[in-house]
Amino acid sequence: MTKSVTGQSGVRVVVAGDRGTGKSSLIAAIASDSFSDDVPSLLPPTLLSADFFPDNVPLTIIDTSSSLEKQNKRNEELKGADVVVLTYACNDSQSFLRLSSYWFRELQSLEVKAPVIVVGCKLDLRDESQQVSLERLMTQLLQERKSVGTCIECSAATLYQVPEVFYFAQKAVLHPVDPLFDHESQALTDQCVRALRRIFVLCDRDMDDALNDAELNDFQVRCFNAPLQPSEIEEVKTIVRQKVVEGINSHGLTFPGFMCIHNMFLRKGRPEAFWSVLRNFGYDNDLKLMDDFLPVPSKSSPDQSVELTGEAVEFLNGIFRLLDTDKDRALRPAEVDKLFCTAPESPWNDAPYKDAAERTDMGYLSLNGFLSQWALMTLLDPLCSLANLIYIGYSGNPAAALRVTRRRSVDRKRQATKKNVFQCYVFGSKKAGKSALLDALLGRSFSNSYTPTTAQKFATNAIELIGGTRKTLVLREIPESEVSIVLSNQDYLAACDVAVFVYDSSDQYSWKKSRDLLEKVAGQGDLTGYRVPCLLIAAKDDLTPYPRAVQDSVKVTQELGIEAPIHVSMKLGDSSNVYNKIVRAAEHPHLSIPETEIGKKRKQYHRLLQNSLIFASAFYVEFTVGTAMAVVGLAACRAYAVKKNSSA
Repeated sequence: MTKSVTGQSGVRVVVAGDRGTGKSSLIAAIASDSFSDDVPSLLPPTLLSADFFPDNVPLTIIDTSSSLEKQNKRNEELKGADVVVLTYACNDSQSFLRLSSYWFRELQSLEVKAPVIVVGCKLDLRDESQQVSLERLMTQLLQERKSVGTCIECSAATLYQVPEVFYFAQKAVLHPVDPLFDHESQALTDQCVRALRRIFVLCDRDMDDALNDAELNDFQVRCFNAPLQPSEIEEVKTIVRQKVVEGINSHGLTFPGFMCIHNMFLRKGRPEAFWSVLRNFGYDNDLKLMDDFLPVPSKSSPDQSVELTGEAVEFLNGIFRLLDTDKDRALRPAEVDKLFCTAPESPWNDAPYKDAAERTDMGYLSLNGFLSQWALMTLLDPLCSLANLIYIGYSGNPAAALRVTRRRSVDRKRQATKKNVFQCYVFGSKKAGKSALLDALLGRSFSNSYTPTTAQKFATNAIELIGGTRKTLVLREIPESEVSIVLSNQDYLAACDVAVFVYDSSDQYSWKKSRDLLEKVAGQGDLTGYRVPCLLIAAKDDLTPYPRAVQDSVKVTQELGIEAPIHVSMKLGDSSNVYNKIVRAAEHPHLSIPETEIGKKRKQYHRLLQNSLIFASAFYVEFTVGTAMAVVGLAACRAYAVKKNSSA
C-alpha cells in the first residue's frame, strides 16, 4: 500500500466499550452514511478508503465484543490497535463511570500505548439535565488520562458528528499531540523545541536571529503552499506581540515568537498544521529525521566500514571554529550543548561516546577530540552520524557526507589501504593494562587505582605519522568476560583492522591468557576469512618481568611470523610509540598476520594445487604439440600416398 506524506500506510481503529453503548451502530453509520435498527451485535472489519479523509490514509475499523467468552480476541485487537475508540452511552452515566473503573485499567494491564478517543454515543437519547455533570467528568478525564486525545459526543441515529469521531481517531495517529506538548508542564516538549529551533535557523537565511517578512513568507509557502499577504503578516506579528513581548523585534519574528505561533496551532486544536511544518523539514512522529532524508551509503560486505568524507570534515572544522568563541581550541560543555541544541538530544552524553575522546586538563573537548568523536560515531552508527550532521546545519548533499571504504580483504591482497579511520580490538586478561592503553591514547595520566572493565569501551584520537599525515585510531577494549561471546559471532573480526593482545609482562597467567587469546583470534580469522594483523603488547615494563614470558613471547611471535612484543610502561609514560605501530600495521594489512597451523596447511595445499596446475598445463602443451605434429605427419603421409598413386 502506498504510504502517505505522514509515512503511515493505514490506521487500525479498534472500538471497545460496554455492551449496549452503540459500538456497532456507530461503525455501521460511518460505513453506510445511514442508520439502521437492525445491526448485528458484532461487525466484521470495516474499511474506509484513503479518500474518505484529507490525509489520504485508509482506516480499518475493528468492532469488539464485550462478552467474557470473546475477551481474549478483544484483548489481542486492542494490543494491535493504532488508536482505541472507547464508547459510553450518553443516556447511561454508569457506562461513562465504567471508563475509569474498568476500561482504562484494562488498557493499562494490557500495556496498550495507543491514543484513546472517548466517544459518547446515543446523544439523541440523553437527558439534558445530565449535561453539566458529564461535561465536568469529561474535563476531569482529559486531565487525568494522558492517553485520551479527544472526547466527543455523537448520534448514529441522526448521524451527528459520526464522521468527526473517526476523523479525530485518524488525526490522533497521524498528528499526535504527545510528542509536541507536555501536559504536566503545559509547554512544548524539549524535543519539539529543538526541532523548531533547527527549522528557525534554516529559515533565518541572513542569520540575524529573526525572520523578516520575506523569510516568514518563504516559510509559509514551503509548509502550506500559500503565500502570506502583507496584511496577514502584520496581523501575525500583532497577535505574537500581544502574547510574547520578545516575540517581535526590529528585524522580525524571533524564536520565542516562532514558538508562540506553533503553540497556538495546538491550543486551537490544529496539530495537523504543526505536523505539516515538521514533516516539510523531514521529521517523523518521534521528532527525528525520516530515513528518506538520510541517504546512508550501504556496505556490501561486513569487512567494509563507513567514514566521513573530506567535505564533511571540512564542515566540522568550520563548526568547531564558530563554536570556539574564545579561540582556545577547545569546546566547553556549554558550547557542545549549543552544538546539539537543534538535534533531538546530544548523542555524546552516554556510552559508547562519553569519555571516549581527548579532552584538555579543564575537561574541555579538543579539536582532535571533536573530530575523532565524529569519526567514532560514523564508524559505529553511520545513520546517527549523518542525522546529527544535518541537525547541526550541514547543508551539502547528504549523500556526499559519508563514504564506504574498500573491503579489508581487498586491502590485504593489494597490500595497501586508503582508509583514514582504523579500529583496533584490544584483548587481554584482567589487570593486564588494557584500560591504561586506552587512557594514554587520550592523554590521561596513569592511575594506580584499578576499576574492572565490565563492558566494551572505546578511546579514539588522531595519530600524526611521518610526513605529516594524520589517521584516526579507535581502540575498542574487549573485557576478558566477553571474549567467548564476541568470537561466537562469525562476522565480529570483519570490522577489525588490527588486534592487539595486552599482557602484564610480570605475570605468568596474564602472558598465558594473551597467548591463548592470540591463538583463538588467529584461528577464528582462518576459519572465517577475516584475518587481521596482530600485535603483542608487553605492558607494565617497569615491573620485574616474568622470565618465561620473555622467552615464550619471542618464540611465539617468530613461529607466527609477527612482530616481536612491544614493551610499554604507561606508569613511566613510556609508550614506545605503540599507537604509531598499530596504525602502521593497519596501513600494511598484509603484514603481521599470524601463520597458524591451519593457515600453513592451507597455504601448502594451495602451493601444491598451483604446482599441479602448472604441471598439468605443461603436460597439456607438450601433449598438444605432439598430437599436432602427429596429425601433420599423418597428413603428409596421406598426401605422399595420394601423389604416388597418381603418378602410377
